[in-house]
Amino acid sequence: MATPSSFSLLSLFSFLLIASSSVAKTSPRPKALLLPVSKDAKTLQYIAQVEQRTPLVPVKLTLDLGGHYMWVNCERGYASSTYRPARCGSAPCRLLNTTSCTTECYSAQAPVATTTPVATAPLTASTLRAPGPAANVFKIHATNGKNVLPSVTIPRLYFSCGDNFLEAGLASGVTGMAGLGRTDASLPAQFSSYFRFDRKFAVCLSSSTRSSGVVFFGNGPYSFLPNVDASSSLTYTPLVVNPVTENGFVGDASPKYFIGVRSIKINGKRVSINESLLSIDEEGHRGTTISTADPYTVLESSIYRAVVAAFVKAMPKNVKKVSNVAPFGACFSSKNIGSTRLGPAVPSIDLVLQSESVYWRIFGANSMVEAKKGVLCLGFVEDVRPRFSVVIGGKQIEDNLLQFDLSTSRLGFSSSLLGRSTTCANFNFTSIP
Repeated sequence: MATPSSFSLLSLFSFLLIASSSVAKTSPRPKALLLPVSKDAKTLQYIAQVEQRTPLVPVKLTLDLGGHYMWVNCERGYASSTYRPARCGSAPCRLLNTTSCTTECYSAQAPVATTTPVATAPLTASTLRAPGPAANVFKIHATNGKNVLPSVTIPRLYFSCGDNFLEAGLASGVTGMAGLGRTDASLPAQFSSYFRFDRKFAVCLSSSTRSSGVVFFGNGPYSFLPNVDASSSLTYTPLVVNPVTENGFVGDASPKYFIGVRSIKINGKRVSINESLLSIDEEGHRGTTISTADPYTVLESSIYRAVVAAFVKAMPKNVKKVSNVAPFGACFSSKNIGSTRLGPAVPSIDLVLQSESVYWRIFGANSMVEAKKGVLCLGFVEDVRPRFSVVIGGKQIEDNLLQFDLSTSRLGFSSSLLGRSTTCANFNFTSIP
């Protein structure tokens, strides 16, 4: 996504601030917002349901942590009296950087997407086709960090129209994606601009397909039953900017979130890898990013082989290695693997960050996958031709609170909340009077 001009950003933010001021006269401005997020059992995607349009319609979206912006399929019966296309050359049009923006792309109530190849879709092998941007009414719940508060409405939230082709690979019933990336058009950016709260958001994904996790927009507390404020004991590491977007343009920064992993340890012992692969190179390759689009952590081949070998070596001797279950490369009989509060009793994996004393520890609940009855596999997969050396996937961030603070460019992480006797499914979704 091209960097918007200063004039474009100023124009859009001026509109958002004026609109938010008018809303503030009639209702209290929320300090934070939330979206419940469920896990789809078949695709392992994380799904949020929002309300959009007039009259309001529930819309299911796949969560995309590194997505530029929200897009919705406008070919599947889209109708709304408040739909407004963005005019060519306008601030929203430049903000979403569509190359197919025209003043005649849409009618007011029956948008029809025009398509231009611009980027690779994150969950499919297809091409993301970007029509002109538009705006519509958007409704979301406010929160005090402990309960659900009454909903608030944004009269014009900007998004892009997709089409039926783009739905390939998405979970059943999903008609778009919710982009949370490091851009000025993402949902966190638009929410913080409109409601004038800190440009922060926090992701807490449930490991269960039966109970919802949550995404918070705004500052904490982020509280989970029984009275655990997960934001009170975060460890922080800088967010690293990758100056090259996936389109390959230098100076056109990636919307994805990167952290500076320096080494990997298993049971406290450093794994022998080419650690230069952990740094982003001049072409924007390598480095470590975090993804909700990948169900498991993806490692570059040489790193993957070294991590698997070290993990197998560190396993207790009485644990039997068994035939691998695709796509995993290290599987074990669960017969002699003990159970702890933090999951299966297996070697811990540390992602060492800016110093030896700052690390993200991955315990058994996040490292092991029950591939079939009686078989546990290391939930990491190999990529022989990766763009990035390490992509921390959904399994590894479940039941961890991750706070993305864009104002200070840092990530706060909790490690497993199981260690604090709670989970991401323990947010109290009961509304308070």
